[in-house]
Amino acid sequence: MHWFESLLQFDSQIFLALNSIHSPWWDTAMLFFTRKEPWLFFYLMLIIVIFRNYERKSWLILLVLLIGLTASDQGTTLLKELTQRLRPGHEPALENMVHIILRKGSLYGFVSAHASNAFFVLTFTAPLFRNKLSFLTLLLWALLVSYSRIYGGNHYPLDIIGGWLFGIGLGILFYRLLIFVETRFFVARFPRFEKTPLRSSGGALVFFSFWAVTGTMLIITWVLHYYNYL
Repeated sequence: MHWFESLLQFDSQIFLALNSIHSPWWDTAMLFFTRKEPWLFFYLMLIIVIFRNYERKSWLILLVLLIGLTASDQGTTLLKELTQRLRPGHEPALENMVHIILRKGSLYGFVSAHASNAFFVLTFTAPLFRNKLSFLTLLLWALLVSYSRIYGGNHYPLDIIGGWLFGIGLGILFYRLLIFVETRFFVARFPRFEKTPLRSSGGALVFFSFWAVTGTMLIITWVLHYYNYL
């Protein structure tokens, strides 16, 4: 189909335009942003926020969240095999023009697991927390992680958008599953999730932990380049 080929060509052009904007300093920063390990403290703080706010029901939230993340991660793997769209670094027509900061990744890239997982967490927690500060913080985190995948040469913009849509769909589905389980299997004396939005202190903790991690990664990047450790 001509329109579909035109769409893919436009997607490739947008990718090359975005991927071409790079520097050694940002290569290091984006390498931190795109990996899971530097965000472990942020994830831990998010878990602590859940435990502080929901107490005895926290295990249910974390269980559904974990199952949903597994569905997101495995679902994107399945979609990659079904669509078989080559990643930019594996595309013969583009591979010599792609700026890759770590590695090409697996052969196929549609849809992005990073984008799907991040937007799943965002969508799942948004109606649960009902806290503007935590929502904006998680949105910024999800967008930063998503952009790092384009910067690093791993995904086209459509891979990212596809990941967003997949993650949002799963986030809605698993939040409804959470409410279904709570409504059907939990006794009334427990306060319902709909009556326990995230407290202001919880939103602040999400916000400050995000910036603490981000700031630390940027400072480490500055030190590495200032003292020529790279």
